[in-house]
Amino acid sequence: MSEEKRPLVILTGPTAAGKTHLSIALANMLSGEIISADSMQVYRHMDIGSAKITPDEMDGIPHHLIDVLDPWEEFHVVRFQEMAKTAAEAICARNHIPIVVGGTGFYIQALLYDIDFTEETDEAYRGQLEKLADEKGNGYLHGLLAQADPESAGMIHENNRKRVIRALEFHHTTGQRLSEHNAQQRQRTSPYRFVYFVLTDDRQKLYDRIDRRVDKMMQNGLVDEVRRLREIGCRRDMVSMQGLGYKEILDFLDGKISLEEAVYRIKRDTRHFAKRQLTWFRRERDVVWIDRTAFDGDEEKILAYMKQVLEDGGIYRK
Repeated sequence: MSEEKRPLVILTGPTAAGKTHLSIALANMLSGEIISADSMQVYRHMDIGSAKITPDEMDGIPHHLIDVLDPWEEFHVVRFQEMAKTAAEAICARNHIPIVVGGTGFYIQALLYDIDFTEETDEAYRGQLEKLADEKGNGYLHGLLAQADPESAGMIHENNRKRVIRALEFHHTTGQRLSEHNAQQRQRTSPYRFVYFVLTDDRQKLYDRIDRRVDKMMQNGLVDEVRRLREIGCRRDMVSMQGLGYKEILDFLDGKISLEEAVYRIKRDTRHFAKRQLTWFRRERDVVWIDRTAFDGDEEKILAYMKQVLEDGGIYRK
């Protein structure tokens, strides 16, 4: 007789959809613990720009993969997968439900389908690509990817140099497009008994919320936060400092752009990021979409609906 699959609940969606607040209510309902699937909230000292959940907002719910690394440490999908699997196993051992919350779709996919990342690498070729990017810019490198793997190029922003290089390296070493590989991986059977919620909202409401969030970040001291990060040794070539909000404020502090321009770019690029997130989630299978407009934005109604879906999925029992 095969071992029963462990339960897993996912709550994701574009940035500023309201995942954090809803996740606390969900965790209270399920006796759950939260695993963060956010590529920035994992870092200490990066609170304002990452819109990190505060201890008060946690409401006593245990959170994992938040404030566990320093900004100069590497964090990537393989490390997330390892840490999240360990956390999920420990949560289940306590007879609690692991709830994955965050907007990094690739991380969620890696955990959910236990994607195998053992692959051929070519460090010499990677070095050539790094040099090309330094000499000709990220846009040039992204153009190479658009020729080799147009679908991946459409999903990866040109400034995400690390992911652009990974996609080019994968194509170079395997002869296969990374987008095709990922599509095959998505067909894997999940080792979990899961429900995958995607929270969204009317696009204009989402964009307005993004603008208000960025304004609040500025009021809360994002410039000072980036200044302090620089003082403790954080450089713009670190993965952590490539995050939305951080690289733009670095440009301001370096005198490259005005503060007004930095804020404009953060808002614009965050809206573009939300759009790319939605594109990613539309490609995922077995997801349950929750559009706030269908519930008149009423979280009690949303929670009641989620409860019913979780009951039907055998994860929540009265």
